[in-house]
Amino acid sequence: MRFLYNVLFTLLSPLLLARILWRERRYPNYRKRWNERFGLRLPPGPDENPIWIHAVSVGETVAATPLIDYLVIHHPAIPILITTTTVTGAVAAENRFGNKVQHVFLPYDLPLAATCFLSHFEPRILILMETELWPNLLRSCRAKNVPVLIANARLSSKSAASYRWISRVTVEMMNSIACFATQSAADSERFIALGAPAASVTVTGSMKFDVELPPSVKESGQSMRNQLGASRAVLMAGSTRDGEEEIMLRVFIRLKLHHPTLLLLLAPRHPERFAGVADLCRKQGLTLLRHSSAALCGAQTNVYLIDSMGELPKFYAACDVAFVGGSLVPSGGHNVLEPAALGVPVVVGPHTFNFPEIIKLLNDEGALYIVNDEAAVAEQVGQLLSSGNLRDIAGSAGRRVVSENKGATIKITRIIDKMLDGTKDLAA
Repeated sequence: MRFLYNVLFTLLSPLLLARILWRERRYPNYRKRWNERFGLRLPPGPDENPIWIHAVSVGETVAATPLIDYLVIHHPAIPILITTTTVTGAVAAENRFGNKVQHVFLPYDLPLAATCFLSHFEPRILILMETELWPNLLRSCRAKNVPVLIANARLSSKSAASYRWISRVTVEMMNSIACFATQSAADSERFIALGAPAASVTVTGSMKFDVELPPSVKESGQSMRNQLGASRAVLMAGSTRDGEEEIMLRVFIRLKLHHPTLLLLLAPRHPERFAGVADLCRKQGLTLLRHSSAALCGAQTNVYLIDSMGELPKFYAACDVAFVGGSLVPSGGHNVLEPAALGVPVVVGPHTFNFPEIIKLLNDEGALYIVNDEAAVAEQVGQLLSSGNLRDIAGSAGRRVVSENKGATIKITRIIDKMLDGTKDLAA
């Protein structure tokens, strides 16, 4: 199975390179770094053996923020190396951490690339955010005695079923990981069922609850709200995926019948889709303003397109109701805790399998509403826009849920401290 995996990955390498060059055409600085993805011509590493953190994209990078803040304060002498898979993750890492960390793209899971990367940087530990299981990477870590922690680990039943198809490789991966710090008991059970030693698995909760939004976010949100129009109702559609913008534009047109001054803030998940979404708005006959234009938002503007990265919290703080995307299409949803922490009512579609416990908790407490289709989105958002009292109740519930579920980062940092000290019993 491993041989077939490696042969297939090697044969696909030219296509992977072509995909990099195509997708990163908007980011020349990142496009030039294609060699990093093959473990070639890597930039010089730090003088000391670093702590290596891998965060796939924006969501994982945001979740890693309190962890990195802890390491910078409590282990200042140890460099931090952060890798991402996506360009948007790289942008988020560099915007959030600056020179506190060194960023490199994660190499593809080719045996030689993984070995070269580890030999070059010689990390003392590897922290994988959420669930990034790569057979060759984990095998190389085990061969080079680099202990691996899966932090904020989650595993859906669908993903677990997929891993069972390659059970022999999966068991080897499970036994190459020193500790699984899972978000929930259900996640722990799934990892153990796939072959993870029970002694290496512990429930720590979700680190996403621990992301602290600075007071400046609320201040920036209020300033942005004043620019958008303080007296206007504002609906935010954040992290939308392909197919969801059309739905939200129709919802917006329907809602304007009862809320004629309504403004839609629209933030597509991926920057390569900004131009296409702008064209879509114009085809609907809607007046569009792009955030990147830096022009003032007038009363005639229908849609304000957020064509930038790393600014979602500010816009969530400026809206009355937030729809979080990736949930009306089967993508699994995106982070709902940022708007909830800001006291903004949240609406999502039925596809939220990436965050089942968080979604259930917020829904049970009345901070979040799950809807099944376009008509239900319009109805629920309309109710919230029409009732300040309903928004206040939902917003207060969201802030309370986030506050009461903090603490995962502290538990995970204790595990990291043990790893750095060479302690064997990490999950205790």
